[in-house]
Amino acid sequence: MNYQISRRDALKIAMAGVATSAIGCTPNISEQGSGVLSQSQSNYLKESISSQWHNSFDRIFIGGEHWANPMENWSIKNGAAECDSEGGNRSIHALKHQIVNLDKSFESSIIVEKYQAGQIDGGAGIRIGAKSDINEFKSNCFVQEGIDAGVVNGQLALGKKRVHLNKASDSKVKVVLSGTPTNGIYALTAKAFDLNNSLLATVTDYYPASEVAGNIAVVSNFSLNSEDKLTDTGSKFRFSEWQISGDAFCDNQAQKFGPILWCMYTLSDSRSDKGFILKLSALTGPLGKEDNQQLQLEIEKDGKWQAVAEASLDTDAWVATFTINNWQENSDFKYRVVYQEKHKDSSTTIDTFSGLIKANPSTRNLRMAALTCQNDYGFPYAPVANNVVNMNPDLVYFSGDQIYENHGGFGVIYAPADLSILNYLRKYYQFGWAFREAMRNAPTVVLPDDHDILQGNLWGESGIAMSDEAISSGRTDNAGGYISPVKLVNVVHKTHTGHHPDPVDPTPSARNMSVYYTELVYGKVSFAIIADRQWKSGPETLNIDVGVTGNDEAPDFFNPKFDKENLHLLGQRQEDFLEKWAEDWRGHTLKAMLSQTVFAGISTHQPLPDRYLKYDFDSSGWPASARNRAIEIMRKSKALHICGDTHLGTLSQYGVNDQRDSNWAFCTPAISAGWPRWWRPDAMGLPMKNRPSHGLEQTGEYLDSFGNKIYVYAVGNPQVGKSGNRYIQAHEKGSGFGFIEFDTQNKTYTTSAYKFLVDVTDNNTDNQFAGWPVTIAQDENIGINKIG
Repeated sequence: MNYQISRRDALKIAMAGVATSAIGCTPNISEQGSGVLSQSQSNYLKESISSQWHNSFDRIFIGGEHWANPMENWSIKNGAAECDSEGGNRSIHALKHQIVNLDKSFESSIIVEKYQAGQIDGGAGIRIGAKSDINEFKSNCFVQEGIDAGVVNGQLALGKKRVHLNKASDSKVKVVLSGTPTNGIYALTAKAFDLNNSLLATVTDYYPASEVAGNIAVVSNFSLNSEDKLTDTGSKFRFSEWQISGDAFCDNQAQKFGPILWCMYTLSDSRSDKGFILKLSALTGPLGKEDNQQLQLEIEKDGKWQAVAEASLDTDAWVATFTINNWQENSDFKYRVVYQEKHKDSSTTIDTFSGLIKANPSTRNLRMAALTCQNDYGFPYAPVANNVVNMNPDLVYFSGDQIYENHGGFGVIYAPADLSILNYLRKYYQFGWAFREAMRNAPTVVLPDDHDILQGNLWGESGIAMSDEAISSGRTDNAGGYISPVKLVNVVHKTHTGHHPDPVDPTPSARNMSVYYTELVYGKVSFAIIADRQWKSGPETLNIDVGVTGNDEAPDFFNPKFDKENLHLLGQRQEDFLEKWAEDWRGHTLKAMLSQTVFAGISTHQPLPDRYLKYDFDSSGWPASARNRAIEIMRKSKALHICGDTHLGTLSQYGVNDQRDSNWAFCTPAISAGWPRWWRPDAMGLPMKNRPSHGLEQTGEYLDSFGNKIYVYAVGNPQVGKSGNRYIQAHEKGSGFGFIEFDTQNKTYTTSAYKFLVDVTDNNTDNQFAGWPVTIAQDENIGINKIG
């Protein structure tokens, strides 16, 4: 196999590096969608600004001007930002202001209070120069290093320098950091004052301007490692009156994130007296009891904004959901969600999030972006996110793993439930932060998968709890049931699918766990939205040890012990739904099934191209009998199956009784592939027939490790990701996204698979993985095949 990057891709990567290396004040697309500003167009800070925590009610959400790491450790209490953890490197980053103008001066100050004095003092103060490999303000928020200025163990620190305070101070100290540039060098001066403004210490040092550039943050326990085990002997800090001044800083309102974080909506033909139903969810940060918890939805008509609905926030999920029946689906409508943020002094700040409710595309082809799996090493995934925006799809689909347990660092929390929810939400907020522009102006479907509920693998067993024995064994990827509390799982379902059409049967599964399988009818296409794993049988049912069982078997041996007729994949409820859906053709001419993962084991090697792993029980190729039963039902619908999960883009056709007698499946490339997989059956000597006419290796008719019949037409095998640049590494690992065009008149689906580091606007054929694009006729999903 060829694991080299082409010269053309190398040039694209180099240009992407230039484009992302100097963020300065480059914002997201604005509320008006006017585009991205260049640094030369940005505004620099013209006057001193101060944090408004003193005027905020007590709450978890620090404010739209800031990002807290990790959110669950921070809150506003009594007018200050308080960190309730003694852990290291807990921080709050300024979102609207970064040091970008490196020939100008700056100053910042903060009042630090040690409200718990422990045996260990990790210090507290100001950090500058926090920047990632691409120096982009969102990605910079997760960097745990820079130049620190603060008080620690009775000393004033500036970088590695330390000087003793000239007298003992009370628990509050004002830290001031200033910088003056000369010839590309900054003279940095840190000062400490008591609250009577008496100077306690001062220290100066010199740094290259390049080290000063980047985010500014306040940090609790800056000298400690965030991964160090907590011992209950540490110190805790709170911060107040954070001030920033100087035209070295940018001033960009578009980089604010909250209180309204983002919105998602769907528009669906109910085929009833309710007509087209609009459902729209608005997500905010976790607010307080005294905060306003009502949001309004407004629509622009005749040049004026008109209120059409009001909704209350769900105070677990922090989502407000609007539902409007009999929507006028034949016209575009501008919308905005309005939140009135109340303050202690009785003033109010208005926050809005605006976008476009698109007209139902009933007179033209429907165009859908399909995305999956975003490991946060590639955050904020700008090449993919920008390409999706530029393609202006009619529908955006995320098939799962919007987060991973490692998102943002600081570990994963399973209990208690309320803390676990906050842990989940701040990880999920990274997803919205990265893709809210792609979701702003198009209906969006978002499916939760295993990592979204903070679980490595999920065999849901109808919603039961995972056994204590399995959890204590440390092999939670090896047993059926849910690790997280039901309350957390229901929040995951709500934040992902609250804007979807209502479930066809909302009856909860085990332990009162919510369900979300449903139908969306839009653009003359009916989409069945399915949960692959909520009812799936666990591997312990057959004494399977995931990752171990079967590895000693020959690649072409199909073990009958690994299947039973009574095992489940989709579960009886979803099978019954699909039976009815397959026969109902009201209001549409094409069907597609949206679910998490492909119904076949289309991977042979992971996580290296020479490490063969025979069985991937996490795939929906297992259990084989349940897989075949699901495909037999799906075949009647003539639906294209669109999914993700595997971190490997593939286009394949299922077979049940014969090769190629059933539906085609498009498993899209990962947005940012973490654990890589390869499909290399030829290297393992697996029997193959009828290679497609394009002659690409690793394609043709095969049997997967479970004996399932599959015809692999195209595969986007990765390289080995070695680069230290996040975007180059994502490209190397086969990341990208899918795109599907539904021709409802000619009854075809055209699938495209784009690489991570491309510019879709140049229409170059090398932008896609080998074998794409492919147009599939509807009848090919019942085995009347034209492609060969």
